[in-house]
Amino acid sequence: MIPVLSGVRVWLAVGRTDMRRGMNGLALQVQEALRRDPHAGDLFVFRGARGDLIKIIWHDGLGMSLYAKRLEKGRFIWPSPADGVVRRDGGGQDHDGGSLRPQTPRTQALP
Repeated sequence: MIPVLSGVRVWLAVGRTDMRRGMNGLALQVQEALRRDPHAGDLFVFRGARGDLIKIIWHDGLGMSLYAKRLEKGRFIWPSPADGVVRRDGGGQDHDGGSLRPQTPRTQALP
């Protein structure tokens, strides 16, 4: 489990991410594509093209961490807004104030 403090924002990078990227490549993507600071203490979540793998990068103030989760069955449901990024807060609201339920990524069985 990631010991995340309350108030930490979670950013979902929508679209497809090259999951061969490691910590440095994903941090560079946060800076260049999302125009955010990967060292700010927020969680940045990326999903692969197949939808069964996510990677999370997080800087806790001491160093950068990379977490990965692969589903054996199903895939992660992912939003697709026009601007390419969704910010999650503790109240379950996206950056436009709309709701993105459920708060944790869901899975859906593949046909």
